[in-house]
Amino acid sequence: ESATAFGCLVSDMWLGEFDYVSPEAFHSIFEKRYPAFTRTTQHDAQEFLICVLDDLHEAFKEVRAQLCQEIVSPAAGASTRSLRGTSIITQLFEGQLSYAIRCLTCRALSDKPESFTILSLPIPSTRVCSLQDCLECFFQPDVLTRNNQIHCYWCGGNQDATVTASITKAPQIIIFHLKRFAWQDKNRRKLSTTVCYPFSDLDLSPYISPACCNNTEYSLCAVVNHAGDLDYGHYTAFCKHSVTKNWYSFDDAQVTKIPDSAVQADTAYLLFY
Repeated sequence: ESATAFGCLVSDMWLGEFDYVSPEAFHSIFEKRYPAFTRTTQHDAQEFLICVLDDLHEAFKEVRAQLCQEIVSPAAGASTRSLRGTSIITQLFEGQLSYAIRCLTCRALSDKPESFTILSLPIPSTRVCSLQDCLECFFQPDVLTRNNQIHCYWCGGNQDATVTASITKAPQIIIFHLKRFAWQDKNRRKLSTTVCYPFSDLDLSPYISPACCNNTEYSLCAVVNHAGDLDYGHYTAFCKHSVTKNWYSFDDAQVTKIPDSAVQADTAYLLFY
């Protein structure tokens, strides 16, 4: 039901018959499945996006599973199970990280894979930094000690370890979440740091595993902005038209063409490449 409503929303947007399109029909159906996202309270765009992607994945995965049951013979059961875990959502948005964990006592190395659709990046500065700085901070090696020790199979006990993340599968569309809401001095506050992000030629090769053969250069296609503070705020979006290559600002019922220079904003919260 929600997938059908989303399809109608996308069709209405691309028909170009209206100055703007309201997602009210989609939201009405979506909030029935996810009552937390009612229209009367404030919500987080990243959390909403995760739920939307998960919901659409489940809807398309079910249809794909039915088709597989009809065309795949019972002898190929393993193949069918594999296909049931994929959808157009995973094909476009899902990547994979690998965490290389090395015991500092016996030096044994193990890998822990983990799928992702959104990478939540820390902001390492309070004034100004670049997206590259955020990526460096996310992918820098970390030391697991004290309460975070690993249980080493080879040593037979809890040990200090280092962990290093790398991308083993780069998605076609990669989404970065800038962690603007953080704890500082026991108080939770919003970080208004200016994060400078490139419009094109974002090269992720420094963070890609050598085994990954995906293209690692990305171009910016959309930005979700958040203006406001912890308990209130307003979301807007900048989106690049895939045909004309023009940028547009979406602010409730106001949809306006904007120059490229306006896309770099201090309010950026989600980046789509």
